[in-house]
Amino acid sequence: MKRSSPPPPSSGIVSRSGRFATTAAADVAAFSESISFDWRLWRQDIRGSCAHARMLCRIGILTARERDAIVRGLAQIGQEIERGKFTWKPELEDVHMNIEAELTQRVPAGAKLHTARSRNDQVALDVRLWVRDEIESLDAELATLQQALLGLAESNQKVLLPGYTHLQRGQPVTMAHHLLAYLEMVARDRERFADARQRANVCPLGSGALAGSTLPLDREFVARELGFVDGQGRARVTQNSMDAVSDRDFVIEFCAAAALLAVHLSRLAEDTILWATAEFGFIRIADAYTTGSSLMPQKKNPDVAELTRGKSGRVVGNLMALLTLLKGLPMTYNRDLQEDKERLFDTADTVRACVRLMAAMLQHTRVNGQVCGAAAADPLLLATDVADYLVRKGMPFRKAHHVVGALVGKAEALGQPLNTLSLDQFRAESELFEADVLAVFDLDAAMRRRELIGAPGTREVPRQLKRWKTLLGKPARRR
Repeated sequence: MKRSSPPPPSSGIVSRSGRFATTAAADVAAFSESISFDWRLWRQDIRGSCAHARMLCRIGILTARERDAIVRGLAQIGQEIERGKFTWKPELEDVHMNIEAELTQRVPAGAKLHTARSRNDQVALDVRLWVRDEIESLDAELATLQQALLGLAESNQKVLLPGYTHLQRGQPVTMAHHLLAYLEMVARDRERFADARQRANVCPLGSGALAGSTLPLDREFVARELGFVDGQGRARVTQNSMDAVSDRDFVIEFCAAAALLAVHLSRLAEDTILWATAEFGFIRIADAYTTGSSLMPQKKNPDVAELTRGKSGRVVGNLMALLTLLKGLPMTYNRDLQEDKERLFDTADTVRACVRLMAAMLQHTRVNGQVCGAAAADPLLLATDVADYLVRKGMPFRKAHHVVGALVGKAEALGQPLNTLSLDQFRAESELFEADVLAVFDLDAAMRRRELIGAPGTREVPRQLKRWKTLLGKPARRR
């Protein structure tokens, strides 16, 4: 972003109204400016201004010639910003005044553009448009992350590994089943963002500073121009002017959905970090997505995953900052609300970067099926299956659980695997055990038995993979 140098101490803020006899002090100007971050709203600000100009022409405030000159001028300014040729002026305080002041210098009719519009409803509009755009971009990146998870799952659908609880080996699952769990999480994230978009997709322009306007504005026309419509194409406009200019619920919702997404990414990162250790050795991340040590030449650190895990705290912190910001504000607009944008922008930038990098890392990760299989071969993973064996023979599960626990203790005391105990040793705990109990430890057969919907069974996992290929292959539904 090309910017002018900071204004000299005596310059004050040009945008102050005739109400004031003197300009603001230089330190006040520096303290209150927002152009250093809200310049990012320039596309949305220009779109909103063009729609407002067309509406003002529709109700007779602007002539068609004035409208066209304003729209052309705004388009030219937008092109200059896009090319980095526009000079942002801190003394004009924010993105709105920078664009409007430049427009007015070029197009005299630009002085009419602010008719029936306040920066209060203008910024509310810009932020709603920005959040809406951001959700659409993020959704596409989340779909790419899901594709990366699905690709890794598909290529390793027969790889077995332990499933863990309390980070202790529990029962056998497939690598695909484990990765599909994250596909489900990300699907819920996408649904939450789509739901948040619905509440962001309401047009506040026309609310003025807090009490609307005495001019006959056509708010629904502006809403339709900017795509604030429902599934039937009907305009969606805010219904209370005071709420419209002070509402930042949609920002909170976006950041709340982003915080939960960040938590999911952090959990995925933690799994990959553990799996990449020498102690686990389940996966190998490509060199391009790892780093070395400045001292230890052998190191290969999973920095992408670690940074993703770390940045989740930043996203959660932004949500807490926004909730705290809003909790004590009276109606309606208060300057405190200027503080929402840096938290919003940082949240969006952070989660989008994490999503992109985690997707790329997964696309360059190889699963060590032999190591995973060796870990899954632990017969203790099938201890619950042994309890189920007794249940099928009529024993209550609580008793079966106790019996198998005693067998596990006996095997540990003898220093031998559970499946190497003799039939007599099994029968010493329960006469319901017969010779076929040892067949319970056939891992392939055990996986074939797991055929409930959502289980890691031999037939169920391919069904889920096919389901996800179908879901991700469909175009995104219109939200």
